[in-house]
Amino acid sequence: MQVIHAPEPVPDREDSSVSGEKAIQDCVGPSKTHRSEGTRASLFTKERQVAAVAWGLAVLGYWWFTQSRNLSALDIVRWLIEFLAQNPLGLFLYILIYMIRPLFLFPATFVTMAAGYLYGSFTGIVYAIIASNLSSMVAYLIGRYFGDALIERFCQYDLVNRYAPRLRNNSFETSLTLRFMFLPYDLVSYFSGFLKINWRGFLLATMLGSIPGTISFALIGAAFEGEFTTLETAINADLLFGSAVMFVLSIVLSRWFRAREGKRSLN
Repeated sequence: MQVIHAPEPVPDREDSSVSGEKAIQDCVGPSKTHRSEGTRASLFTKERQVAAVAWGLAVLGYWWFTQSRNLSALDIVRWLIEFLAQNPLGLFLYILIYMIRPLFLFPATFVTMAAGYLYGSFTGIVYAIIASNLSSMVAYLIGRYFGDALIERFCQYDLVNRYAPRLRNNSFETSLTLRFMFLPYDLVSYFSGFLKINWRGFLLATMLGSIPGTISFALIGAAFEGEFTTLETAINADLLFGSAVMFVLSIVLSRWFRAREGKRSLN
């Protein structure tokens, strides 16, 4: 006797397409979902186009300058330390440089280490925390300025779809989670600005979430004793040990938050 098997159910492409569109709509937000082409085009105003071109030229100029002189990020930090140490406005310039750092996606870790070396363990940590939070707000405000024109493109990515609604509904907790997960610091700030989430919750979460890492890297800088620019330095073992403890704490917190997010995604 021939046995006739029932055909296996085939996933409904239309249903998956609809669910995908809904996820994008949730990411973009209800007020921006049904935009006409004319409205979308109007988002790229002349002012935004000029700002984007100026930003792009600045990044290209920085890239050309560093590549033509074969400068690494560490080379730039060495020059920065030497320049700030000899300048009476060194602290003001340090904070200003830290604030504009996100424009060039320059690694925050090196600039944080410079604070520890220049200003000592305690004072350097305080200055680094202030400067890093100001820089995160700069990236947030830039993202907020360009957000309307770019958010729909970013919402095509699964990771963005996953966190966008949560950032809007619970800015503080979700921002704190992203900070402790060690996601790229500046990209989280830009993305938060794109979504125009509550800036108070974002700033408070950034302050709390960046403390362990900031302390760790500032203590590394403070552990160097001597001429940092020529690498003729001694190492303060106590400060280096304190940095290692904070770094391990950061890793533990990061893994805990990642594990929690993994369980949350399965539910």
